[in-house]
Amino acid sequence: MNFNLLIENLSNPALLFFVLGILAVLLKSDLEIPPNSSKFISLYLLFSIGFKGGQELAHEAFTSEIVWSMLLGISISLLIPLYTFFILKRKLNVYDSGAIAAAYGSVSAVTFVTATTYLESQQLNIHGYMVAIMALMESPAIIIGLVLISLFDKESTVKSIKISHVLKHSLTNGSVLLILGSLIIGLLANAKQADGIKPFTTDLFKGFLAIFLLDMGIISGRKLKSFFSFGLFPFVFALIIPLLNGCIFAILSSLVTSDITNRFIFAVLAASASYIAVPAAMKITVPKANPGLYLPMALAVTFPMNITVGLPLYFLIVNSF
Repeated sequence: MNFNLLIENLSNPALLFFVLGILAVLLKSDLEIPPNSSKFISLYLLFSIGFKGGQELAHEAFTSEIVWSMLLGISISLLIPLYTFFILKRKLNVYDSGAIAAAYGSVSAVTFVTATTYLESQQLNIHGYMVAIMALMESPAIIIGLVLISLFDKESTVKSIKISHVLKHSLTNGSVLLILGSLIIGLLANAKQADGIKPFTTDLFKGFLAIFLLDMGIISGRKLKSFFSFGLFPFVFALIIPLLNGCIFAILSSLVTSDITNRFIFAVLAASASYIAVPAAMKITVPKANPGLYLPMALAVTFPMNITVGLPLYFLIVNSF
């Protein structure tokens, strides 16, 4: 493996549509994806990846490797917010530190979807249970972030935290519910039934992903305008810490699985940051956390970094170590 992977990824049409979205904002174009269309496309992507994961899972036997993989996924989403919170707290207030730590401990479903497409370009497919692991990694990070805020909030202004409420909110979050539900439906459907909707779940996928990333580029470009008013620290954190997490777990994942695709997905999940589930939870529970900070960090810095540099780098590591 070599860095030709990076060049190949930079010429990927989906990525170039993301860049086009940013350029549209910089050029003050009126290009935009209607909100309803954008929501439909995001729901479609989650449905498609969940359903295909369920179909893959139907062909797999439950093994100790799957159990250890699930434990690793949960451990990642617990450990990352624990250590990042104390790095962030050196420069930011408790509320922003907790919200950002939770975002980086949680996962990005769209980055996961992009990673599966990247694997397909390498003639590889993910195992179905990795979809379930991704969904399991949403809640623990949110809980840890809220607990840390509660412990270090001297003003005691954060709303009282009930773990049951946090779990319920995380599990009933639209993206989590859809991907888990689609996974179960894909698991229950037989091959003949799955083939009936294959043109929708498979053939249209890459086209919808490209349009969705165009929309993500437009949103990212808009958020970048005010982001740099917070100084360089958030930018450096959003660039370096995810790369570090991805590289570390690309190597450590070899302790629980030798499968290249699993290790790659673990690296991607560790490197990604949530900009859907976590912001929704923080808006309700920690209104003092600034969405103008943690949203651009996850969406406008970490996300493009992962799909340009991160994916080929993690793939290179899992094939080298």
